[in-house]
Amino acid sequence: MDTKQSKMNVLMLPWLAHGHISPFLELAKKLIQRNFHIYLCSTPINLKSIKKRITDKYSHSIELVEIHLPSLPELPPHYHTTNGLPIHLNSTLQTAFEMASQSFSNILKTLSPDLVIYDFSPSWAQSIASSYNIPAVQFMICGAMVISFSHHMVKNPGVEFPFPAIQLQGFHEARFRHFIETATKKFEDRQVAPVNDQPSCNFMLYNTCRELEGKYIDYLSVVDEKRVVPVGPLIQGMVDDENEHSEIIQWLDNKGESSTVFVSFGSEYFMSKEEIEEIAHGLELSKVNFIWVVRFPKEEEVELEDALPQGFIERVGERGLVMEGWAPQARVLAHSSTGGLVSHCGWNSVLESLKFGVPILAIPMHLEQPLNAKLAEELGVAVEVSRDINGRLNREEIAQVIRKVVVEKSEEDVRIKAREFSEKIRMKGEEQIDELVEELLQLCKLKYLGD
Repeated sequence: MDTKQSKMNVLMLPWLAHGHISPFLELAKKLIQRNFHIYLCSTPINLKSIKKRITDKYSHSIELVEIHLPSLPELPPHYHTTNGLPIHLNSTLQTAFEMASQSFSNILKTLSPDLVIYDFSPSWAQSIASSYNIPAVQFMICGAMVISFSHHMVKNPGVEFPFPAIQLQGFHEARFRHFIETATKKFEDRQVAPVNDQPSCNFMLYNTCRELEGKYIDYLSVVDEKRVVPVGPLIQGMVDDENEHSEIIQWLDNKGESSTVFVSFGSEYFMSKEEIEEIAHGLELSKVNFIWVVRFPKEEEVELEDALPQGFIERVGERGLVMEGWAPQARVLAHSSTGGLVSHCGWNSVLESLKFGVPILAIPMHLEQPLNAKLAEELGVAVEVSRDINGRLNREEIAQVIRKVVVEKSEEDVRIKAREFSEKIRMKGEEQIDELVEELLQLCKLKYLGD
């Protein structure tokens, strides 16, 4: 194959969460502009929603490929996604994905791509690709700091992370340690034997850039003994749905510049009754305009008004807009009336807020989110809401942080820094993607030289 003349066929296999699929799709779009053809592989339920996001511009260069999970009585096909998945079925979905190796093998045999780009899961992606002599590259949709911190915790127990700004304490430290220990055990339990003579890959892709994580990229390359190739920030563009949710934009149009906070905790975290109450009271006490997206698990029949404090909607009146399910986050963050994002600090949300120059009011909930919050604070674009010793939120603290960032001058630096990073991201060229293309071409050349 002449890699300079022919189209490169790449099969992408992200984890079954929209927060993972989205960066893979954005990377696919970048590669398509450089003469690549993409097979995007996921479950039928995920592909149904992905299809809506592929415009005519990309429809001929992105082929959607179904991977079939085994039929389990507790996991029907509509649960072959993390979107709306009941919490108690998370590990079942991971197990089912691990059991789909034969389906993946059949896909590779049929399509015979030049390259596979895969996520942290499943464990068998590289070994199966290698059995067909197809090189495989891992793409981590998170930042470099989170992985370097995690690896440091596993390899150097009891030794402090060498970057003082990134330290977890109390509630968050205990929860993250438990998460890492559980994840490490799962990884060890499902590890597959390495395949002899598999095409080697001495680098990994990360959804980050040097402007955000330069020192962590360098440190991770040493700790992991693999080069870190930054390919980000890969951020979903605004969906062309001007008529859909137009009432939200009209509502924002009537608010003052930078006077409103957007409150969202991602698509896969469901707040407890206590968390909802404290956040509601915090918003009320702040006296700041807000749009708040509240989500409930699909299996729970909860009325939005019943989940909120009694009389809350009436008391906040025109100052607040509360909705269930989903809102066009990119459009809201891009609006001039938006002055802050109250966020769980999922990595995609952190990158999106930086893109639009919106400061973050950090309320991390679980997993790697507390670390992302610390990084955002170190960059100077966020203020974290403190919790008590037991990890509980406090309404007065929430209100105080909102007012500091949106109303008072005490956190003017945060607003300035957010705008500065937005400018850096906007000015950033496509050099990273061009360098990635060279890496991928070289990897595939090695394969064909070995054939």
